[in-house]
Amino acid sequence: MTRVHSGPQAAGEREAEARKKKGPHLGFIRFNANGVDLPFVTLVLLLLTIGLVMMFSASYAYAYYHDGDSFYYISKQLIFAVLGVAAMFAISYVDYHVWHRLALPLYAVALLLLVLALFYPARSNVHRWVWFGPINFQPSEIAKLAIILAFAHMAVLFQKRIKTFKYGVLPFAILLIPVVILMVLEPHLSGTILIVAIALIMMFVGGTAFKWFAIGGGLLAGALTVLVLFTDVISYASTRLEVWLDPFSDPRGKGWQTIQSLYAIGSGGLLGQGLGNSRQKHLYISEPQNDFVFAVVCEELGFVGAAIVIILFALLVWRGFVVAMRAPDSFGMLITVGVVSQVGIQAALNIAVVTNTVPNTGISLPFFSYGGTALMMILFQMGLVMSVSRHAAVRRS
Repeated sequence: MTRVHSGPQAAGEREAEARKKKGPHLGFIRFNANGVDLPFVTLVLLLLTIGLVMMFSASYAYAYYHDGDSFYYISKQLIFAVLGVAAMFAISYVDYHVWHRLALPLYAVALLLLVLALFYPARSNVHRWVWFGPINFQPSEIAKLAIILAFAHMAVLFQKRIKTFKYGVLPFAILLIPVVILMVLEPHLSGTILIVAIALIMMFVGGTAFKWFAIGGGLLAGALTVLVLFTDVISYASTRLEVWLDPFSDPRGKGWQTIQSLYAIGSGGLLGQGLGNSRQKHLYISEPQNDFVFAVVCEELGFVGAAIVIILFALLVWRGFVVAMRAPDSFGMLITVGVVSQVGIQAALNIAVVTNTVPNTGISLPFFSYGGTALMMILFQMGLVMSVSRHAAVRRS
């Protein structure tokens, strides 16, 4: 006959069993060895693999002409990819709840790095990079993660009072405004738009009352009206809009990149010119390994290949939201929503810029565009989502 334990002894046994399921821990960092969401991991690795192949295809001609080595960009990107995948799986084993304690310290570090970037010498007339010896990176990439974690932390902290202005708007504005100001000063318009979009999504999902979004939208519209009526911003904006609507109005200047991108997309046709056979990457598209790598994807893989890439991004976002819905708590749900929203919005903006659907803002394509900091950080964030999925698996088991 099996004896059923009850009372404090049974509670202790259940707690011990729960700790056993969660895995060993070191200090306040707890490791979880349960399974991750395999469809999500598969999509991440698939996008990364395709991205590396296409980045190499887009970059080797430019690298040969400018650096004398066709493998200049891909050799560096492969190192960051390997380190990033290792970090992704390592982070997936760490209990994501530790970021409750680390969210605000990481935010402070990101803010400090954004300030430091303003004092470093400009590259292409912008102050977006910080470097220590041979290591250089963009603090804005760290700021994206910092905002996601800090907003998730604050939303959970003020969950019961988040409908009020004092707890549902003010703390988030205090965190967001300094980051926005510093990124505008760099200037980094696309990064600013992305971070604001992520912040608004997280506030909405976190429970901030809709009326505050309506009031904020009205104030923003008023501020834009004042700028248009009483400053010369309208002349600057009209120039940008003119080039966007008709890139051939300045074909050798501001419209050059867009025109070459459209040539690449149009010549791709249905099935493309074939992998490696792009013509526009031969010094027509400026730095094709960066923001306009998707144009090379369209030229070499055609409409079918480009559509497959877009579908893979859409599936990754969808699967991320599935993980979010299964998250054990609000903190895990908010982290996941923030991360997959960043990937989805950034991919959509990049593709919109490359196809001239929106004005050129200079934004990279996740997993595809060259950049060690961006690739490492996006894979790190994928590891956070995987950590949430591991804990969801524990709850279901």
